[in-house]
Amino acid sequence: MLRISCVKLKQQPCLILAYFSVGWPGWRTAVMLPGMRIGSTFWERRMAQARAFFATHWRKLLDLRERWRPSEATFHFLLAALVGIIGGLANLTFYYGIEWLKFLALRHPGDPVEIAEMFDGWARFAAPALGALAAGLILHWGLHLVGLQGSTNLLEVVVAGDGRLPLRTVLIKAISSLMSISTGASIGREGSIVQLGATLASKGGQLAGYPPYRLRLLLACGAAAGMSAAYNAPISGAVFAAQIVLGNFSMNLFAPLMCSSVVAAVVSRSFFGIEHWYTVPNFDFTRITQLPWFLVLGVLSGFLGAGFLKALRKAEAYFDHSKLPLYARLTVAGVVVGAVAIVYPEVCGNGYSVTSRVLDNRYGLGFMTGLLVAKVVATTMTVGAGTVGGVFTPTLFLGAALGSILGHLLHAANLGMVLPTGAFALVGMGSVLAATTHSPLLATIMVFEISLNYSLMPPLMLACALATLVGRRLHPASVYTEPLRQKGLITDFETERLGAATQITVGDIMHAPVTPLRETVTLRQIGDRFLVSPNNFLPVVDASNRLLGVIALQDLKAYLSAGEELQAVIAFDVMRPPPGCLNPAQRLQDALPILLSSELRNVPVVNNQRDFKLIGSVSRSEALAVLSEAIATSVGMKS
Repeated sequence: MLRISCVKLKQQPCLILAYFSVGWPGWRTAVMLPGMRIGSTFWERRMAQARAFFATHWRKLLDLRERWRPSEATFHFLLAALVGIIGGLANLTFYYGIEWLKFLALRHPGDPVEIAEMFDGWARFAAPALGALAAGLILHWGLHLVGLQGSTNLLEVVVAGDGRLPLRTVLIKAISSLMSISTGASIGREGSIVQLGATLASKGGQLAGYPPYRLRLLLACGAAAGMSAAYNAPISGAVFAAQIVLGNFSMNLFAPLMCSSVVAAVVSRSFFGIEHWYTVPNFDFTRITQLPWFLVLGVLSGFLGAGFLKALRKAEAYFDHSKLPLYARLTVAGVVVGAVAIVYPEVCGNGYSVTSRVLDNRYGLGFMTGLLVAKVVATTMTVGAGTVGGVFTPTLFLGAALGSILGHLLHAANLGMVLPTGAFALVGMGSVLAATTHSPLLATIMVFEISLNYSLMPPLMLACALATLVGRRLHPASVYTEPLRQKGLITDFETERLGAATQITVGDIMHAPVTPLRETVTLRQIGDRFLVSPNNFLPVVDASNRLLGVIALQDLKAYLSAGEELQAVIAFDVMRPPPGCLNPAQRLQDALPILLSSELRNVPVVNNQRDFKLIGSVSRSEALAVLSEAIATSVGMKS
């Protein structure tokens, strides 16, 4: 249909506004044609031709549009690439921020250990102490300024939240971390880089209005990008995000994580090069008689990892009970690190340069033993006080020290002489990391990527597996799940099994929640909502988004014959108690009883059973279809 109207305005040529509708709902184009006069046969012919073309080919155009519209998997892949660029640039910014602050505060660039070795005893003491005070004041006043914004723990936001990380809080913590790391705190920079990448990705998703399930994926992509860029280890970054952050290796999640991790690594390499972190003397590992020594190392690593986690927990409990303000707690930790650094300047920083020296066998047995104890004390106090940073690199340091000590002892007893001390140190790095993270796969891949030494893979895999078993037996929670356990957000540590990581969770198929009602809305407003909603049940929440109950359409029948008294009826008066709800970390097979008993088409998802905040919904039919397909596949494989 073509409609042409003209309006004469002060003898000017007519403006023709042409609307042509091509036959499908919602598709209409308006064209303003200035200078067209009535009766213009040229434009009339063109309009007729356009109308005929669209009337004939509109279905083909629609098919073409649907064919080239990107799928959700493709869209997530593109988003992951963008997040990878952000993660790589965040690593670059953080690195130069540390270098600038080191030069400003210490008047020297370079590694904190090398700077500390140039200082006198008083300077070794003063630098970490004053730096910790400055970092504590930044945290104290910065967090007071931005106010309470929510948790910044990645796992907590994924397990019990909706994937939203507070940007301002994380920026304050990143600045504090810069100050701590630059002045020699015994902590790693990778934690802040991972946190920053995940937060920027989450904030971008929040600005775009994405639902919680996509925010979680973006958060994990940011974490993968940060880890990959920090260590130049793209495989480790993706595995870290899949297993530790999401707890799921399903392909629709792992593919974007890989993309983000690879892009971040390439961005980082364009500035820092492709050199691997550590170098170990080459040798051929070809004899099975060499393996028993690494079994011993795996057991010792399990004990050290569990002991380190318990020490961290006790240090945190000590500072919590001290009731000291945050800046005082960090200052106490800085004083301890400074005091230890007077004798062992090698405890300053994350330990990267010292680990390289250990792998090169530059230290003797006695010094290594003292240095191991000193590093445990310094790192425990630093992390326990609440210093912002990571424990990944310090854990690698502890593992290298333990492996070196074992190598020295064996060589002193004329055992394992064909194996260099550096080999034990490198395997110790992976096995202690596995004991603290409870992830032998991540530890094995990480050590391989940062050393590129393939000959040590067999003993490394064996030691990592054994260290994980021993570590979990002595300390069930990992370094990442311990904070969640203390808050009561997780109780079943069997969910850490690698088998559980391949199972679909509620969060994987969760969608945005059914738009809720406030408990104070009137009955008329409730009726208006049902008129425009396809759902027969509407959730009711309070001001803090806590789920209070649901209202069923059939429950309104009792009020159809009411008169003026309807004005006094609100949602709180007619709602039912909350139905059975799911949480994002719940495995889909564990959610089956709730799905089967629920009469709601969209089952509510809450962050946890304590806060009970509505964060999403799961389509009952979709979830049951996924479970049905999984059961059918399992039966088919058995037959």
